[in-house]
Amino acid sequence: MEREDVNKMTTYMAACEEEIGKAIIGQKNVIHEIMLAILADGNVLLEGVPGLGKTQLVKTISKVLDLSFSRIQFTPDLMPADVTGTNLIIKENDKNTFKFEQGPVFANIVLADEINRATPKTQAAMLEAMQEKTVTVGKSTYSLPTPYMVLATQNPIENEGTYPLPEAQLDRFIFKINMDFPTLDELKEIMEVTVTNTTPKLNAVLKGDDIIKMRKAIRDIPIAGPVQEYALKIVLATHPELEGASESVKKYLSAGASPRAAQAIFLTSKARAFLDGRYNVSFEDVDAVFLPALRHRVMAGFEAVSDGVDVDDILIAMAKEVTK
Repeated sequence: MEREDVNKMTTYMAACEEEIGKAIIGQKNVIHEIMLAILADGNVLLEGVPGLGKTQLVKTISKVLDLSFSRIQFTPDLMPADVTGTNLIIKENDKNTFKFEQGPVFANIVLADEINRATPKTQAAMLEAMQEKTVTVGKSTYSLPTPYMVLATQNPIENEGTYPLPEAQLDRFIFKINMDFPTLDELKEIMEVTVTNTTPKLNAVLKGDDIIKMRKAIRDIPIAGPVQEYALKIVLATHPELEGASESVKKYLSAGASPRAAQAIFLTSKARAFLDGRYNVSFEDVDAVFLPALRHRVMAGFEAVSDGVDVDDILIAMAKEVTK
C-alpha cells in the first residue's frame, strides 16, 4: 500500500471513530481498542454491567463499517445448531435433498450477547468460527464472510446460571475490554440521545475490502528488535513459575499468558502505529495494548481473590518492572 493510500485509510479510520461517537457517548478508549482489534483481525470480549450500550456499540460499528451484522442471544437452552446452522431436508422434483441453512454466525460482525450464559457445548460451537473462520456441519466445511469478527459480551456482576468461558476459548479473543460507567456529563448526553426524538444519522465510512487491505498493510509494518524483546518480556513476566518473576506475580497469579498473547500484542501494536500514521512500532504502542491483550489470558490465584487484588493492577505493576 502506497504512502498516500495509508494516509487516506488512517483518515478514514479516524472518521469511523468520530462517526461511532455520534451514537455511543463516551467510551472513546473502548471504541479505539475495538478498531485496533478489527484491524488486527481479532475477536473481542466486552465486559460491563447491563445498560452501558454494548449491543448498541456493536450495531453502530457494523453500520459505520458497512458490514453485515448478526446478534445471537446466548441462553442455557441454546443449541450449537442454533448458532452455526443445520442441514434441512428439501423436497425438489419429488426427491428429498439436504440443504444447509446458515445460522446467525454467518455475518461479518457477530454479537455473541452474554456468551457465558450458554452451555459449554454451545460455546464450543463458536471456537472454529473464531479461530478458523469456518463452520463444519457433518462432513462439509463452510467459509464465513470476510472480514469476520466476533464481539462477545458478558456481565461481570451476575454469575448465577452462567458457564465461565474455558481458558482455550478466552485465548481466542485478541482483547478483553472493560466498559466503565459513564461520567455525569456523558450521562447527560446519553439522555439527550436516548429519551428524545434526536436520532443520530450514521454514515458508512469504510467497506469490508478497505479493512482487508489495511490488515495486509499492517502485517508489513516492522517491529524493531528492542521493542519485540520488550513485548515478549512482558508476556514471560506473567508466568509465576519462571525464574525472575516478580513477587506479586508469584503471589497472585497461578498461570501466565500463552504465545497467542504475544501475537495479540504484536498485531495490535502494529495497528496502533498504522492509525497514528507511523511505519514503526514504539514502546508506547506496546504499553497501550498489553493490558487488554493479557487480562483474560492470566489466571488469578487464591491469594488475589482473598486479598481483593485486581488482575489489571497486578499486570500494570508487573510491566513497570520489565526493562525496555
